[in-house]
Amino acid sequence: MTLDEIARELGYSKSTVSRALSGKGRISKETTEIIRNFVNNQENEQKEIKDCTHNIGVVLPADIYFGGGDFFHNCLFGICEAASMFGYNVLITIRKQHSISELQTLVENQRVDGIIITRGLEEDVALKYLTDIKFPTALTGTCDYDEVIQVDTDNEGAAERLITMLIGRGFTKFAFLAKDMHFIADKKRYDGFCKALLKNGIQQQNQLFSVDSAKLEFLDSIVTNLIAEKIQCVICGDDEICTMIMSKLQSEGYRIPKDIAVASLYNSSNLECFSPAVTAINVPAAQMGNMACKQLILKLMNKEYRSRTTVDYDILFRKSTNLDSKY
Repeated sequence: MTLDEIARELGYSKSTVSRALSGKGRISKETTEIIRNFVNNQENEQKEIKDCTHNIGVVLPADIYFGGGDFFHNCLFGICEAASMFGYNVLITIRKQHSISELQTLVENQRVDGIIITRGLEEDVALKYLTDIKFPTALTGTCDYDEVIQVDTDNEGAAERLITMLIGRGFTKFAFLAKDMHFIADKKRYDGFCKALLKNGIQQQNQLFSVDSAKLEFLDSIVTNLIAEKIQCVICGDDEICTMIMSKLQSEGYRIPKDIAVASLYNSSNLECFSPAVTAINVPAAQMGNMACKQLILKLMNKEYRSRTTVDYDILFRKSTNLDSKY
């Protein structure tokens, strides 16, 4: 800043500012400190702006390449939209579940100003690393780190509500299928499922659970168990599992919902294309990504931001759980 700009900003004369900075002339100690502190703060802010990369790092899970990417693609779209509004770029890195080497490279080479993690894990090494070094971080999900900006939906409440509604429609024997209980979202959905059973007086031990194993290679045995156990309604932890189950059941000639009903705790465009379309919980993933990015950038700009945001969900009842179609 020029002497004129400093003088105008602080309300002093140009000569007073000049004498305070040069140390020459009779200026009170208090006035000198005010002027010098102001100049130092301005220099630090300019340095921060100069050092800023205007890049946001986004960490996507590696399994998006294996059919489970609808949430993450939409989330990324929302992130890019918000970043563009603030003049930021997005750098993407892929993360295997227990590896953070690519993330560390982004951070330690000073290529990004902040990080958005799109999937939270139990005992998350990435979040621990970022909070330990006090690096600006956002998460589309929930975690125990207060320093992390969090944007999520009520996965537990949504699952509990959907199962309660299905019980109210006459279903009493369920199967719950989840990919990995280390995923916070899957754990919350499982908790909501169990709460609904408990509140409605349905014995948990009479239900079928396949957690940490609902994968393509086990699909034949899972479907065999569903039929052998006379499951009335399959609850899929996400759209990827639901797509596999629906495809397998229909390829083997089972009629949905006449032989067995199916619902998903996360919706995607795939589930609308089945015949019948699948009952699911709809979450605005793009909105979650947009909000996480926006709040992170506001924090980077030293502006007011929201550290916790919960977005709404919708329960979409479709023909895959329509009891009227069973009888």
